[in-house]
Amino acid sequence: MATVRELLTEADFREAEEKKLTIRVFRDDHLIDSKTTIIRFTDTTVITQSDVSDVTYHPRKECQFFEIRKA
Repeated sequence: MATVRELLTEADFREAEEKKLTIRVFRDDHLIDSKTTIIRFTDTTVITQSDVSDVTYHPRKECQFFEIRKA
């Protein structure tokens, strides 16, 4: 069973970026990005990449980010 943890703090985002953790991104209760990793983040934006040419910019205030760890 997978463990799900919401990323809320700067430390959470930093850990996900450094460890290349797989995350899911939700916006308005809809899954908009899955099986992606954080490549960079700022106070306003989280940039994710799921493939070589698939880079997405997510507004941090409008989205929820969840780390997915397989048990």
